[in-house]
Amino acid sequence: MLAQQRQDLILQEIRTRGAVRVADLVVSLDVSDMTVRRDISELVRRGLVQRVHGGAVDARHAAHEPGFLAKRDLAAAEKAAIARAALAHVTPGSAIALSAGTTTALVAGLIAQDPTLRPLTVVTNSLPAAEALHLPDDHDLTVVLVGGTRTPSDALVGPVASRALETLRVDVLLLGVHGFDVEAGLTTPNLLEAETDRALIACAGQVVVVADHSKNGTVALSRITDLGAVDVLVTDDALPPEAADALRDAVGALVLAPTPTNGAAQP
Repeated sequence: MLAQQRQDLILQEIRTRGAVRVADLVVSLDVSDMTVRRDISELVRRGLVQRVHGGAVDARHAAHEPGFLAKRDLAAAEKAAIARAALAHVTPGSAIALSAGTTTALVAGLIAQDPTLRPLTVVTNSLPAAEALHLPDDHDLTVVLVGGTRTPSDALVGPVASRALETLRVDVLLLGVHGFDVEAGLTTPNLLEAETDRALIACAGQVVVVADHSKNGTVALSRITDLGAVDVLVTDDALPPEAADALRDAVGALVLAPTPTNGAAQP
């Protein structure tokens, strides 16, 4: 049996049962423990499952929140394309907000490198984004880092962050999410992060969600808001056509960023 066939069977089993044990897969697939672990590692790399002690669980319904470094290299090309496309919503002279997330951190890096996006004020609860935007000699770039409790994804969340955001108003919010789903809306595994994300949405004139296609259909523990609150969803062109059609009906506008492997964006 080819590796791809095994991985498809493992994913099917996880999607059916919610979780699998390595020991059970060794027996059912008649392969070694090491082979099963390699297959699970590949599914983790693709963002389809999450590893737990002794096995794996469905990433779409997991309450576990992976760390920033664990997520950074997943769908890297897609995230880079999304970040470039999202930059179209950053206007010189405006105030924007960047939520926590690996894609928004990439947006922060692009902003730091582009002097044409000045003057600019950036409000963020993301420690990596704030670090990327820390340019002491750039006096036309103002960065406001809200306080709060630090999460595994290097976000500052909770009542301190939410109360700070209540006093602010930004033109555009670029929001990273753990998952988006037509029925469940935007979700995250972290209850406090969901609260802070809602505060970010409340202070923004326009909400732009940045999330790669693997997050479509992912439903985590805590609901942030429904898709009707999203003005623009920027994802990549690997999104299945039927999913794109459903999302166009749910959000204000859908942008499919072209990646090098997928060629031009879909219409």
